[in-house]
Amino acid sequence: MLRWLLGSREPQGAAEKSAVYNINEEQPQNPYTELQALEGHHDIVRYLIKVDDYRFASAGDDGIVFLWNVQTGERLAELHGHTQQITAIAVLSRSNLSQQKSHRILTASSDRTVSIWDVDTGKQLHTLSDFYSTVKCLIVLECLSLWLSGGNDLRVWNFEWELQCKTDTFDDSGISAIIEIPKNCIVAAVDRELIIFKLTLPTEEYPNYNIIELKRLYDHQDNIRALSNVNDDTFVSGSHAGEMMVWDSLTGTLKADECSFWVVSPPADSHSGIKMLRQQNEVSVQNIISDGKYIFIAVGRGIYVYSLETKSVIACQRTAHDLNVLFISEVSSRQLMSCSEDGNVRIWELREYQPSPEASSGFFSMWGFGRPNKQASHVVKKKPESTVCHKLDLIGDLTGHSGAVQMFLYFEEHMLVTCSADHLVIIWKNGELESRLRSSALFHKLEQENGLQLCL
Repeated sequence: MLRWLLGSREPQGAAEKSAVYNINEEQPQNPYTELQALEGHHDIVRYLIKVDDYRFASAGDDGIVFLWNVQTGERLAELHGHTQQITAIAVLSRSNLSQQKSHRILTASSDRTVSIWDVDTGKQLHTLSDFYSTVKCLIVLECLSLWLSGGNDLRVWNFEWELQCKTDTFDDSGISAIIEIPKNCIVAAVDRELIIFKLTLPTEEYPNYNIIELKRLYDHQDNIRALSNVNDDTFVSGSHAGEMMVWDSLTGTLKADECSFWVVSPPADSHSGIKMLRQQNEVSVQNIISDGKYIFIAVGRGIYVYSLETKSVIACQRTAHDLNVLFISEVSSRQLMSCSEDGNVRIWELREYQPSPEASSGFFSMWGFGRPNKQASHVVKKKPESTVCHKLDLIGDLTGHSGAVQMFLYFEEHMLVTCSADHLVIIWKNGELESRLRSSALFHKLEQENGLQLCL
């Protein structure tokens, strides 16, 4: 749709070429036909975070945070304070007595500090520096007026930047992800373990906050790469070994799993055996999201759709990109976006179709991968003839970056923001809408100058 406008594209590393799903140049369902490149960073831009309906922040390996206006692309502030790369970012919002919201940005860095910034003034309000290792994740609990930092321990802070309590130090590499679950509980990913903590609130008898370990989940066989909420009752995790596990948030028990996204590959020649396993990075779960009905999983170069109702994968694109998919997000009902190390951003739509009579009775038997669900029956039932199948169709392909696209933000005003290893942030705009807005502004200006009388 859009070719590279700012320089030549170069390969992002050696990769085995495969039949990557492609799209024709005509993309009627892709609204993003205009782009605006934002310069300022001088290293990989890894993080984007939405502040409000018209502002967002970008951060990355140069240790700088930029605040931008998404509608105009104007740089609103440049926040300097870290001496090494930024490793986590979060937005903290507070309402005053008149219900006016003020916003703060929290940033963690490899320099073992966490900084708090005022979004409106760009000032650094506070710096916390008593960490023993890098803080890798931040989460804000607005309902409790608390925020948490995760590194080689888990710490709880109030909105006045005061430490309330913390866990013991972990002996391994520390916390890589945190999510909030019901009943003031937290799930933290530590290497291949999931640890559920309970946050106890102050009472008359015990006036201080406390954090208590409730349970450890040892089911994963490799380091956990992704952790996400599904709904109030369920969360999901994914590992480097291609394991996806669905958990009960209230009991901490395993509800379902899909532990192998390996594909049986044909032999390279008549003398070679069937290669049962792909390279490790091709089965690693990179990102997981959910809309409450489906779980969308980025595995290696592919995207998979898992149904919570049937407890099975119902659709996939095994080669959605040339290289690993780094980030996925649902942007509207049944529409999904993905970005990859190959420098592309792609738009997908989950569609239903009626299978042919010769279609296989099972998704995994068709593709030859995945082990049976632990809770599934060994008896394979014949699907009813009226069964509706699903597929992921590519409806848009955005080519504007020359490096790996790390993540993106979707704005309801038909705008998309991407960041990349090429040091750029790009705002993608709805070309048709932008054209109408420009025409309207031109007519309004001419009318004001008495150069044109509009007919009603």
